[in-house]
Amino acid sequence: MQSTAQPKMLSEGNDFCISNTRWQAHLSLYLCLTKRGSVLKNTSHQGPLYVQKAFYPEGRELAHLYILHPPGGLVSGDKLLIKVLADEGVKVLLTTPGAGRVYRARADQLLQQQIVTLEAMPNACIEWLPLETILYPGANTRLDTHVKLARGASFIGWDICTFGLPACGQTFSSGSLTQCLQIEIEGTVALRERLVLNDKNRFILSAKAGLDNRPVNALLVAGPFNRDTDQHELLAELQQCCVNHLASEVDNLAIENALSSVTLNGEFIQVRYLGHCSEQSRTLFIQCWAIIRPALLGRPACPPRIWAT
Repeated sequence: MQSTAQPKMLSEGNDFCISNTRWQAHLSLYLCLTKRGSVLKNTSHQGPLYVQKAFYPEGRELAHLYILHPPGGLVSGDKLLIKVLADEGVKVLLTTPGAGRVYRARADQLLQQQIVTLEAMPNACIEWLPLETILYPGANTRLDTHVKLARGASFIGWDICTFGLPACGQTFSSGSLTQCLQIEIEGTVALRERLVLNDKNRFILSAKAGLDNRPVNALLVAGPFNRDTDQHELLAELQQCCVNHLASEVDNLAIENALSSVTLNGEFIQVRYLGHCSEQSRTLFIQCWAIIRPALLGRPACPPRIWAT
């Protein structure tokens, strides 16, 4: 294992001053199906990015992996590469123990990057369920997730992004973000979501046709669902879940104006959240996940134990 020097962060009120160091880290995971179930066969990593071991709260068929990044955030020049290959028939759930952070960039404006590549072989399943990402004012970041599915493979994933530090009254008034989610099925692009935000179009943070001053933007994607299968009941159940969840929060003025939606885009179900509270979005997505998982994977939801700590 090789790594560069660890970043030194000096507190400046609610912001951070980052010293002139950077992390170049990568993590590659290979899982295969054996007589002992879905096994983490090979792991390679460089820098502060790794997993300790696989957990099996649902039995040996499905592995739970916690991706650990001890620095807890990205500073200027940082680049995290995560690659996961699930061999034929493997079932794996990946999550993180805490929120990710992209700190204010230094004056050099070096890019802060995280690139995730998830590849599922035939009849394999990958669930990518990290906790939220917090973009500090002044961050300069690129966040990419590339999903490659073979025939019969399945994917459930979400991304929760908070612009600025709402609890501290700090908006994302400076900085930039390029964010992309791309899903391929047997080499053909089936879904692509892209968001570019910078000084040229920062008005979308407040525009009615944009985020409308709601700093938490989140998306859950699941599929592919068989086009010949009637998904009307599943969509209706998810829509009712969104209505019930948001209605239960109306007494809290900080989160009462949240929006959510459910759509079927080709072979993929998408649940969107736009609001003021990352915790609210995550609890909504967990409830939706509990509905989607049995329909797509044929097994009930089993929240990772790390979520309860």
